Amino acid sequence: MSTVKTVSAAAMATAFAAAMTMAATAPAQAQGKEKCYGISLKGKNDCAAGPGTTCAGTSKVDYQGNAWKYVAKGTCIKTASPKSPTGKGQLKSFKEKSA
Repeated sequence: MSTVKTVSAAAMATAFAAAMTMAATAPAQAQGKEKCYGISLKGKNDCAAGPGTTCAGTSKVDYQGNAWKYVAKGTCIKTASPKSPTGKGQLKSFKEKSA
């Protein structure tokens, strides 16, 4: 019986963590924000986007193309990003060019 309780507790903890993660991203999106890639400085990204990031604060370099921050909707493509193909933030991850 002890094993069943342990497994059940672990399953509940996993489900709770997943729900909290979804809840954390939903408010930003609901408040008129969008993910903007390539604008965050080293260690200042909001969460994972691909290789080299695992979650908030893990970007390895400034303007990393697969690291994003939440910004006000409509401002991303107006924000400077020296490593982006257009020199501005992107709505999708990209391969950085030399700055």
